[in-house]
Formats: sequence, structure tokens, C-alpha cells
Amino acid sequence: MEELQHSSGPGNKDHVSPAENNFFYPPKLPADEPKSRTSILIRSFTSLALYLIIGYFFFRNNWTLLLALTAIVVFHELGHFFAMKFYNYQDLGIFFIPLLGAYASGKKHEVSQLQSAIILLAGPLPGILVGIALYFAAPYISNDYSQIFLLNRIAWILVFLNLFNLLPVYPLDGGQLLNRLFLDGSHIISQVFIIISAGVMIWFALYGMQRPFYPLLILPLFLLSRLITDVQFDKLTKKIEEEGIDLNTTYEELSNENYWKIRNVLIRLHAPFRNVPESPPFEYSHKEEQIKNMMQNLLQRTLVQDISVTGKIIIVLIWAGSFAVPWLIGAGIRLF
Repeated sequence: MEELQHSSGPGNKDHVSPAENNFFYPPKLPADEPKSRTSILIRSFTSLALYLIIGYFFFRNNWTLLLALTAIVVFHELGHFFAMKFYNYQDLGIFFIPLLGAYASGKKHEVSQLQSAIILLAGPLPGILVGIALYFAAPYISNDYSQIFLLNRIAWILVFLNLFNLLPVYPLDGGQLLNRLFLDGSHIISQVFIIISAGVMIWFALYGMQRPFYPLLILPLFLLSRLITDVQFDKLTKKIEEEGIDLNTTYEELSNENYWKIRNVLIRLHAPFRNVPESPPFEYSHKEEQIKNMMQNLLQRTLVQDISVTGKIIIVLIWAGSFAVPWLIGAGIRLF
């Protein structure tokens, strides 16, 4: 389909006459440029600084423990980071959440089940293995009892924090792993899983420790907020697909015609855009950037189902076997 050759932007009032509507569509807004490495690094280090500052007020009597916890979190996330880098994810970064931990972030349109499983396990498994090695190596590293005690403590923290991350609760690595392996194909089951995970998180924050840890409630609130967004997106997706538009594409590949058609659906059904006039006439709105961002979120990533039943069993056995590590360490202590 021939496209207009002039460039237009938000606020430009030029539009195509009705007689041309069947043949011409103004160009969509350009895709976002990849985020610069510098801006990602600044965000990462800023979040790390905030993480340490807030952590200081909770660990001011044990600064060494805070640094050890931070190092463990960084090591964990670097596992995810380098696995994502190996599989060519874009806009990679590590961002810290005060009192809760951190997360590695990246983008990729075509998502492989196998790659996702490896990325999710690349965070906790190396930490567990290093914790085991450090525990048994401590007596050979130092003869000082206090140093051995500190190394053993760090080893156990390594093991238990990473095992905690493998619990089958979303958004922990274990919950994401099981969701990706078994539930991604069913929106309803996946949503039920998220609701149960949020309930478990709420219970753990209020009653799972010696006293309530209210900052942990941020996670279930995030999960429930995401669930509401996902339900809204499912409704929008269904309406757009009823228009005969294939959302299984990238924004760069999206035609100008489909851009304007999807835009009209968003204007009709998404409350924040209700005051934006539909097209034609083809006029950009002051909310055009927001419309584009939401459209990008609606475009579906391709999930490549590339793990056989045998492969899934092996991954589940690795995941479940990790929880035997404390017992194995105890057995090793008795042997020695």
C-alpha cells in the first residue's frame, strides 16, 4: 500500500481527505530508539545507591551483613544478566528495589521457553553452588574461628536466599519458571496462579516472620495491579483481533494502516484515551506517545515452545532437587 511521503508528528493538524482514506495512511510514530548504555547504567547505579542508603537504616548495626546481602543479590542478578546477554536481549540492566532485592531487565520479541528456563535458573543455581563450595572451603581458607563462622554464615545466606527465589510463587524465579513451562498457554490458569502467589506473599509479609514486614506487601500489590492490566489487555487484544489485525508482530513491522486501526480501538475502549477523536480525519493527538506505548505493549511476543516433555521433566527435577541442598550439606557435615 502506498504511503504518504511527508513527515508528520504529534500536534500536526494535516490530515487526509475522506476520498483518500482507502488508499493512504499517515506514517505511524517512529519506534523508540534503543536506550543508551549510559542511561541504563545511571539508572542501575542510582537504584543501587538508594538500595544501600535505605538498607543502612535497617542494618546500621551490621553494615557487614548489608554489604554481604548486596553482594549476594548482585551475584544472583548477574547470572540472569549474562544469560540474557548471551541470548541477545536488548536494553539490559539491573535495577535494585530497597529492602526487597533487585531484578535484571531486558527485551526480546521472540521468547524461547528453553532460553527463559536457562535465564531463570542462571540466577539462583550459581549462588547455591557457590554457597555449598564456600561452606566446605571455609576451614581451608582460614584458621580463625570468627572468620570461619562469618564465611559459613555467608554460605548459608547464599543457599537460602537463592532457594527462597526458587519457591513456586510468582514473581520469584521458581514461580516464573513454572509459569513459563506450564501455564503460559492458559491465561485463566496463569491468572489464578498469580492470585494465589499474591495471597501467599501477603500471608508471608504479615505472618511468615517474627513480625510483619510491610515493605514486602509491595510485591503482591504489584502482582494484583499487573493482573488487572493483563485482563484489560486481553479484552483489548480480543477486540483488535476481531478487526482482522494480527498482533503477533513488532512495532517496526506494524503497517501504518494497522496502526490507525488499532489506535481507534484503543480510543474507544481505553478510558484515558476517550477524549481523543477517532480517525479519520488522521490527526495526531497530544496523547499520541502514550497511545504508541500502549500499542507496543499490546503487540504480542512470540513464545517458542521448544522444550519437549522430557526436557520439562529434567528442568523440574533440577528445580526440585535444589531444595535438597540443606540436607546434603548436613549430610556432608556428618560425613566429615
